[in-house]
Amino acid sequence: MRFLIFFLTLGSVLAADDLTVLDSASKPAEAFEQWLTREFVAMTERRSEAFEKMIKSEAACQAWQEERKAFFLERIGGLPERTPLNPQITGTLQGKGYRVEKIILETRPAFHLTGNLYLPDTPPPWPAVLVPCGHSHDGKAAGQYQLICMLLARHGMAALCYDPIGQGERYQMLDLAKERAVFDDAPHVKVPHPNVRLMCTTEHTMTGISSALIGANAAQFRIWDGMRVIDYLQSRKDILADKIGCTGNSGGGTETAYLMALDDRILAAAPGCYLTTFRKLIETKGPQDGEQNIAGQTAFGMDEADYCIMRAPKPTLICAGTRDVTFDFSGTWDLFRDAKRFYSRIGHPDMIDMAAPDAPHGFTLQLREAVTRFMARHLLGKDIVVREVAKLPDSFDDNQLRELSKPDWTPEQLQCSPKGQVMLLPSERSVFQINAETAEKLSKTRDSGLGPKTVREVVGASESVPEPQVQVIGKIERVGFSIEKMALKLENAFQLPGLLFVPTKPNGKAILYLHGSSMKAEVDAIEQLAKAGNLVLAAELRGIGETETGFRRKSFGAGQFGRDNLEILTAYLMGKSFVGMRTDDVRSWARVLKAKSSEVSVIAIGEAAIPALHAAALEPDAFQTITLRQMIPSWELLVGSEGTFDQTVNMVHGVLRHYDLPDLIQMVGKERVVIEQPVNGMGVKVE
Repeated sequence: MRFLIFFLTLGSVLAADDLTVLDSASKPAEAFEQWLTREFVAMTERRSEAFEKMIKSEAACQAWQEERKAFFLERIGGLPERTPLNPQITGTLQGKGYRVEKIILETRPAFHLTGNLYLPDTPPPWPAVLVPCGHSHDGKAAGQYQLICMLLARHGMAALCYDPIGQGERYQMLDLAKERAVFDDAPHVKVPHPNVRLMCTTEHTMTGISSALIGANAAQFRIWDGMRVIDYLQSRKDILADKIGCTGNSGGGTETAYLMALDDRILAAAPGCYLTTFRKLIETKGPQDGEQNIAGQTAFGMDEADYCIMRAPKPTLICAGTRDVTFDFSGTWDLFRDAKRFYSRIGHPDMIDMAAPDAPHGFTLQLREAVTRFMARHLLGKDIVVREVAKLPDSFDDNQLRELSKPDWTPEQLQCSPKGQVMLLPSERSVFQINAETAEKLSKTRDSGLGPKTVREVVGASESVPEPQVQVIGKIERVGFSIEKMALKLENAFQLPGLLFVPTKPNGKAILYLHGSSMKAEVDAIEQLAKAGNLVLAAELRGIGETETGFRRKSFGAGQFGRDNLEILTAYLMGKSFVGMRTDDVRSWARVLKAKSSEVSVIAIGEAAIPALHAAALEPDAFQTITLRQMIPSWELLVGSEGTFDQTVNMVHGVLRHYDLPDLIQMVGKERVVIEQPVNGMGVKVE
């Protein structure tokens, strides 16, 4: 084995006794993040190249639509079976020019949806528009969603605005033992109900982790809710079944984009303040909530423009604020160009358009008016003038604009369920319980013949790792041992640090010591191992210690998803997992140590434990013993847990369709594996 070895003069390094390896001036954490971004951008560029070839052929255009629709459905976990909706109308309200019915639907068994159906005062039947909510804590009761429904109803179209999971009356993680006034993860924000504890964005990503492990996505729940709402609307005699529209903003824009791509019953669609390009999103704000990231879609060649393309040639109005700070408007222009070209290629250039007022993120008055005109054109068959207020001033600021989005009704007036939360209904099931049922079924149907090929493909590890390129950049002498500072080059782009503790009196044994927070975390214990004669390599995996990322969104979910959640979700879009990438890192470090000793064991702690277990499965001869400390006992445990901490890093899409951690231990050999201090999903020690 050949190593690239460079020794530097020791002088000041020895005096300082500093265990830092990589030069901080080179910003090693940024190097890893920049590599990930470059890889992401390269995938988007390959998609652009494929688009240019596809657009030349009408047959290729059709195949493009069909392939992406099939991929999308598979990655959200497919769709459940239709079951009785058991609709209930729990109350009514009378407004000016419309009335409201308060609706409860059972979109899955013991899983309820709450919504408000705004009906015109004109004689039925009417067209109907779904209005999925964006990320408002009050869900359907937010002012901008009330106002678009009122505007549609006053112009002759029914509108059903419903609560998504994790919002309004559908929070999934209630605390029945304690009432609170503010969110645990946002103490400056009032809760919509005293038993609610976490913000909607936190709940969405938590349900995303649960869903990903079984090969699904939190988006599946959102999409199926919307489809069942259409089922309900079409079952009513006062609704025109073939005149269904859909519009939503922000997270509701995401849901509109998904529904319009997958449900052919949606005649007219107007997604708002969501559509941009993934490249712009990654380069600016980074990935958003769990339901907004579909596993491997960037690697597959599916970008956000494809949500419009999949439904072509049905009429679509892209809605955006030109000053949206979350979903970059220049990316929206790029997306619109691709979608317009596609619609033009198949002979329907007039069926896609864009409304783009000089406005910030939000379902603003200008967009509400534009959407109502659009829906009237395609659902009522007429062009009308729509004015929500008599006249706007010649100029106005954003504060004045926000004043025009205040609600008419209170959340209490629009409440559908008896106690204000569906999880307080008798025998109600949460997303976590539904996913846990799926996980249990998967555990009974998995193939018992687990092998390296399956493990490698599921986590996205390499078939083999290249010859390690190691740079020795310093040496420290201690009593009874010395320390060599080592840097392992990866991906031709960044380095990982390691500290090789070389005993003065070696016993022939070697230990790869991997800590989930830093190679310096347990130096005293490592020194004792070295003094006992063991050759010890304390090494770091990407995103840990000196290459730790996550400085841009460390407060998301009050830290519940780890500081590196942006990078993890970026990798998820790319079809990569941190578990898989770090597994390759372990394999590389193991080869470094194997060149120095034939008797190697591994001790892996915290975030490093699951990658180390996978490396042992893929490299059967790498380690004699495998000690795993502070590791969760199983992924299935996470699926049904309503609360986890820093588990996004352990998320592997669809892993429970193939194996769980106990299966991997069995594959490695239970006699070789030592489990110490196992923890639950919150990182708390369990027996």
